[in-house]
Amino acid sequence: MTETIEALQCDQQLDVSGLICPLPVLKTKATLSRMAVGEVLKVIVTHPDSRREFPVLCRLPEFELVASSEEGDRFLYWIKKVAGKTV
Repeated sequence: MTETIEALQCDQQLDVSGLICPLPVLKTKATLSRMAVGEVLKVIVTHPDSRREFPVLCRLPEFELVASSEEGDRFLYWIKKVAGKTV
């Protein structure tokens, strides 16, 4: 992991390890909907399809993929809520 990734701050963390797509994306979207604009969610995923699914999620205008990383069999995503309402 690079120093840049290690320095990333998050407001919340969501571990969806062991779940298969689309559940990690659905749970991530639900968690982000409850967060305030400007907050960052760190998501831990083990399903390899997440490498394709999370960038697609972050094409929505509400979310920005700040960074992503792989650590062994884990995929890490930092997603910032940039628009929308808090539910």
